[in-house]
Amino acid sequence: MKSHIESLLEQTLESFKQQGIVPADFQARIQVDRTKDKSHGDLATNLAMMLTKVAKKNPRELAQLIIDTLPASSHVAKVEIAGPGFINFFIDDNALADQLQQALNDDHLGVILPAKQTIVVDYSSPNLAKEMHVGHLRSTIIGDSVVRALEFLGHNVIRQNHVGDWGTQFGMLLAYMEELRAANGEQAKMELSDLESFYRAAKVRFDESTEFATRSRQLVVALQSGDEYCNKLWREFNDISLSHCHDVYKRLGVSLTRADVHGESAYNADLAQVVKDLDAQGLLSESNGAKVVFQEEFRTKEGEPLPVIIQKADGGYLYATSDLAAMRYRSSVLKADRALYFVDLRQALHFQQVFNLAKLAKFVRADMSLEHTGFGTMNGEDGRPFKTRSGGVVKLVDLLDEANVRALELVCSKNPDMDEATLTEIARVVGISAVKYADLSKNRTSDYIFSFEQMLSFEGNTAPYLLYAYTRVAGIFKRAEDIDLSQAKIALEHEKEKDLGTKLAQFGEVLTRMTDKGLPHVLCGYLYELASEFSSFYEACPVLAADTEAQKQSRLLLSQLTANTLKTGLSLLGIDTLERM
Repeated sequence: MKSHIESLLEQTLESFKQQGIVPADFQARIQVDRTKDKSHGDLATNLAMMLTKVAKKNPRELAQLIIDTLPASSHVAKVEIAGPGFINFFIDDNALADQLQQALNDDHLGVILPAKQTIVVDYSSPNLAKEMHVGHLRSTIIGDSVVRALEFLGHNVIRQNHVGDWGTQFGMLLAYMEELRAANGEQAKMELSDLESFYRAAKVRFDESTEFATRSRQLVVALQSGDEYCNKLWREFNDISLSHCHDVYKRLGVSLTRADVHGESAYNADLAQVVKDLDAQGLLSESNGAKVVFQEEFRTKEGEPLPVIIQKADGGYLYATSDLAAMRYRSSVLKADRALYFVDLRQALHFQQVFNLAKLAKFVRADMSLEHTGFGTMNGEDGRPFKTRSGGVVKLVDLLDEANVRALELVCSKNPDMDEATLTEIARVVGISAVKYADLSKNRTSDYIFSFEQMLSFEGNTAPYLLYAYTRVAGIFKRAEDIDLSQAKIALEHEKEKDLGTKLAQFGEVLTRMTDKGLPHVLCGYLYELASEFSSFYEACPVLAADTEAQKQSRLLLSQLTANTLKTGLSLLGIDTLERM
């Protein structure tokens, strides 16, 4: 309904341009918001006040002119002017009921799909030299939820898992693999569960042995030169490490596959060309032997120019170089309209610099949007970055194991007579969902405190609350299996029916807000409000014990649309639903 009102106002603005009330080239972002007080209508706009200066009229006069010019609409029951020039719209209940009825029979729940775009989403991106840890959680699940929502809205989404699979540390790791092979024969295998100790052992050898360090550097050069022996070792190492990553993705319900991996190594062949192209455009400078780019927009607090280092004095490349190559690939090969980078906020300056440079060097099209969708840190209850008791980094798989154990204890305490297989499956869904939802429900730009006790609570904005809310709605239909709803119609008569219907109709605009800025917490907040709205409706409006058959059927349809919306919304967050808890 919001988009319908915005369309009416856009038509009105076009009419104003034709009449000469505002200049023909005038551009305005029409904003329509939900009112907090229903006595002031359902939707409101401040368009009249936005036009005051260009139209040279007072806001209330303009507001009346807008109302007089608005195209007729059966969706609008009444339009009023409020305060200094706000315009309030009262939605017709019958039109709202019709919209909900159509949503019931639509795979997209009545959501109006936007113009299709090609959108590249860069997320997860673990370092293949080590196991995934809790620091990878936010990028992985926030990025995945936004990807799912973008695809639901009809966009062509290209996942890009920009894994760390290149660089000097791989020479050290390959040298250590060589030593193990020499000692244990060609059949020796490196198990990924030993990867952390493997990395530490390789580092010890690198630090203590000059011969080993020299061999490591030789292997780096050979690897970067395309040596087949080194590449064979490197591929084996990456294959084992990626297998671990995808085991974690599977447990998390994350949609990344091997086909989505496009790591740092994929751009190695283009790095020298990036340097040449920047040099050819006169953008490169030399600083202490390194090749750098200075941009006027970026300076230190003291006013000194802040460089983007493209190539080190020893000839090595940096993250900026591979990021520029990746942006060029995503623009010229993938033809992206938008590129979203789910990387933590501490990298904000880096992305500001390389995005600006990519545009300056014309590595990306002028109309391509580059967006750093950064996020804060996950902290322990002491407010510091989440660590083990010994101060080490928490492996992601260990966190998920603990979530599963705690969830199993919880569901067993609530269902002592349930069979073990069902309890185990419920615990799996609740444990993973609790971890994901606790993160997704927080504004991604904020730090948050990780707490098992809070995330597993059945009260408040948590996964268990929403999963239970869904089973409660779904449970109605187990008692109404024999009721024929094929000819049923939604009628909004009770105030709580109207409130629930209004909330259901907001699903599309919520997804737009979520995907425009990459903010899953907007969807989480909506689903929590929807579940709460349904609870109020259910208490005030008997469903199966309704006064009339028509009323019962109408309320069953509202319940069905609520269940569909909760299930769809949770699936867009990458969360499975349960039929019983």
